Amino acid sequence: LRASLPAVVLLLSMVGLAAAGKILVVPVDGSHWLSMRELLDMLQQKGHEVVVVAPEVSLHIKPSKTFTMKMYPVSFTEEEMKEVFKGSVMDYFAEGSFLERVIRQFHYAKKTAALFLATCRDLIHNKELIRYLEESKFDAVLTDPFLPCGPILAEYLSLPSVYILQLMPCGLEFQATQCPNPPSYVPRVFTDLSDHMTFLQRVKNMIYEIPNFFLCDIVYKPYEELASELLKREVTVPDLLRQASIWLMKLDFILHYPKPLMPNMILISGVNCAHKKLNE
Repeated sequence: LRASLPAVVLLLSMVGLAAAGKILVVPVDGSHWLSMRELLDMLQQKGHEVVVVAPEVSLHIKPSKTFTMKMYPVSFTEEEMKEVFKGSVMDYFAEGSFLERVIRQFHYAKKTAALFLATCRDLIHNKELIRYLEESKFDAVLTDPFLPCGPILAEYLSLPSVYILQLMPCGLEFQATQCPNPPSYVPRVFTDLSDHMTFLQRVKNMIYEIPNFFLCDIVYKPYEELASELLKREVTVPDLLRQASIWLMKLDFILHYPKPLMPNMILISGVNCAHKKLNE
């Protein structure tokens, strides 16, 4: 034992390195990136090697010393991207009837969806980058499933995936995990209802659920075609989402109503805006 003491010390000193992994990060631009950015800093401090795959044109995703950035060209300009994002954000502050809000949301959903789809399509069709990802031997994928590009790559590379998100459109996180999401208890978007509803409020809640079927079909159907093309088999977005090992949910009791969760859904709260130093 005395003779091997230096070797034991050396092995113990390498335990931290052995526990570290190589993580592929596929982010979503905008506010989605801001809270993920802090998580990447913490992963790097723990000794993990972090590689971020991002488009050359983005709002907030920029290179950093704490991770390796792999950028790829996209088929839209920065001006086009800013115009779409600004219009979509300003629409949330506009007033109007339920029908008017749904029509406007439908309009901006189509424009935003086209932009997101181009981002994902340009990544999937970048053969040089895909070859790099295949050869890099990652241990896991960290992604925001709002844009299914990360789940598609995780399935293609046969890697476990960790999702960090707040909400999925149309309640896809509930569908994918078979988590209870009854309209009689869980309020839908735009209803301004609580988790305690009268009978008529429950009817209203169910009516507000109807547009989701059309919105999600338009937004996510093209990703199923992309995934099927890459994976060489028919696949749906819920099929991809249910492969996640852990769902890190940026929800908390103060900001969100109580609702059912599955065992692999972990509430972490989260920062969804940039930090700014305030004066007195």
